[in-house]
Amino acid sequence: MDLRKLKTLIDLVSESNISELEITEADGKVRIVKADPAAAVAMQPVYAPAPAAPVAAPAQPAAAAAPAAAPVETGHVVKSPMVGTFYRASSPNAKAFADVGQQVKEGEPICIIEAMKIMNEIEADKSGTITKIMCENGQAVEFGQPLFIIE
Repeated sequence: MDLRKLKTLIDLVSESNISELEITEADGKVRIVKADPAAAVAMQPVYAPAPAAPVAAPAQPAAAAAPAAAPVETGHVVKSPMVGTFYRASSPNAKAFADVGQQVKEGEPICIIEAMKIMNEIEADKSGTITKIMCENGQAVEFGQPLFIIE
């Protein structure tokens, strides 16, 4: 792969929302991974003492995140198998596949994730009762993101 093509790919990754790109061609394989901006900020060395206000500001979100992470979810977590848009029903006017308190059986559809204009039914991977729905209808979801809690 020539350098101009490589530079173009790097520019595309840096300007887009994707975090990783891998291309395989006859003459080789290229993998471009965008660094996590939050991690880069956290790893920057501090050379001068920071004023009191900026130091307190980062501490507050961390303190706020700690109580949110404190409640441990019990039960089985159904995670998203792909990136896409979460839908609780097959159409806007249709009944939701699963509601809180509903009994579901393993293999039963519980939601849809739209990815690249394809509607993918997501099935319960365990039988039980839906105790919590972790996503809002129409919300973008990531791979591995919790969707439901089943007990």
